[in-house]
Amino acid sequence: MIAYILPACSTCQRILKEVNWTGKIHDIKSDGMPEKTLDQIAKEHGSYESLFSRRAMKYKSLGLRDMDLKEEDYRKYILEEYTFLKRPVFVIGNKSFVGNSKKVVSELSKFLSEQ
Repeated sequence: MIAYILPACSTCQRILKEVNWTGKIHDIKSDGMPEKTLDQIAKEHGSYESLFSRRAMKYKSLGLRDMDLKEEDYRKYILEEYTFLKRPVFVIGNKSFVGNSKKVVSELSKFLSEQ
């Protein structure tokens, strides 16, 4: 069990407390996202685009919203810059939960309570 978060992110901290997280924590700002893990999560969720955050300030500043990005572009940007990864990301065995929507947090909480 591992959570990929930004330790300074209040939303990530709130979710960790809300789900009573007891697993490991990985700082994506200082340590990045492991390629193998990213590839596995993208496969599970159907695409790298589904893991990509368009809310990132750099999305606009780099002009990415005006570009026609492909899957390999999404992967490259997520690996190069932590800010492009939707967060938090929780990996529990072969299952992962990405983002901070109420639906995702609820599914994570339910999954953890069944473990």
